[in-house]
Amino acid sequence: MSPLLYYALPALGGYITLSIFFLRRPRLLHTPHAPVFCPRLVAHRGGSGELLENTMEAMRNAMTQRADLLELDCHLTRDGVVVVSHDKNLSRQSGLNKDVSSLDFEELPLYKEELEVYFSPGHFAHGSDRHMVSLEDMFQRFPQVPMSVEIKEKDEELIYKIADLVRRFDRNEITIWASEKSSIMKKCKAANPEMPLSFTISRGFWVLLLYYLGLLPFIRIPEKFLFCFLPTIINRTYFPFSCSGLNQLAAVVLKWIIMRKSLIQHLRERGVQVVFWCLNEESDFEVAFSLGATGVITDYPTALRRYLDNHGPGPQLPKSEFLSSVSLPEK
Repeated sequence: MSPLLYYALPALGGYITLSIFFLRRPRLLHTPHAPVFCPRLVAHRGGSGELLENTMEAMRNAMTQRADLLELDCHLTRDGVVVVSHDKNLSRQSGLNKDVSSLDFEELPLYKEELEVYFSPGHFAHGSDRHMVSLEDMFQRFPQVPMSVEIKEKDEELIYKIADLVRRFDRNEITIWASEKSSIMKKCKAANPEMPLSFTISRGFWVLLLYYLGLLPFIRIPEKFLFCFLPTIINRTYFPFSCSGLNQLAAVVLKWIIMRKSLIQHLRERGVQVVFWCLNEESDFEVAFSLGATGVITDYPTALRRYLDNHGPGPQLPKSEFLSSVSLPEK
C-alpha cells in the first residue's frame, strides 16, 4: 500500500463515519427551526381541482377540509393591487390575452366557466365564483391561515407590497416566501426577513449535492420549507418535457436521486418541513408520506383530507418544537 493510501483511506473512513453519524443526529450540531404550524394538507391554488382556482369560493372549500396551508401565486395590477393569480397573462384563465399588469384591478376579467386542472390532465373544475381576488382580501378573510406566496418575476414593487401587507396583517410567521429563482428570493428576504423562506430550485440542487458528498450535516440551512415535486408523477400527471422519452428518463433518475428517506428525515430533524407537490391521487399521497414528508400539496383537498383522516396523523414534529397551532377563521 502506498503511503498516500495508508493515510487517505483511514481519513476517508473517518469522514464517512462522521458524516453518517451527524446525518442521523443533526441536533448535535444545529439547533432546529421551531415550526409555528405543520402543513399536512396544502391546497394548491386553493384546491383548483374542486373549484375554480384562486377564487374565494375555492379557499373557503379548502378551509372546510381543514387545509393547513393555502398555496398562492401573485402578480401586480396596473394600479398597484397585489392580485392572486397563477399566470402573468390572463389568456388561459379568462380568454383575455392581456397581462395582469396591463389592467387595473377593477378591470380584471372573470375566470372562464371551467378550467382544466394542470396536474390532472383531462379533468376540469367549475364554480359559481369566477372573480379574481386581491391578496389583501385573502388576508382579511383568513387572518390566521398560513399561506405560501410564490413570486415568479423579479418585480420589486410587487415584492415590497406583499412584504408590507404581511406586516400590516401581522402575518410574518405564517406567510412563506416562495420562488423558483434565488435572485428573486434574495429580494424577498431583503423586503421582509421575518417571513420564513422556502428552497429555490438551485438551493434544492445544492442540498442534494451536499447530501451525496456527505457535507450536508455540517452546513447551515436557513430555509424552513422544501416544496419539492414527487418524481413518480412525471409522465403521469406532470410532463416537464415535450418528449416522452425524456420524461421517462427524468422520472427514473430523479426518483433515485430525490426519494431518499434519510435525506428527508435529516431535514425534518433540523426543522425543515418537506412538502411534495402536486399530488392528486391516493397512491401518490401514500408514497409521499411513506418517505416521511410533512405534507402534500394537492388540487383535491377533499381527497387528501379523506386520506389523512383514514390513515391517522402520521409522523409529527416533536412537541417541544411546535410553538402553536393556527386556528381557522369562523365560517
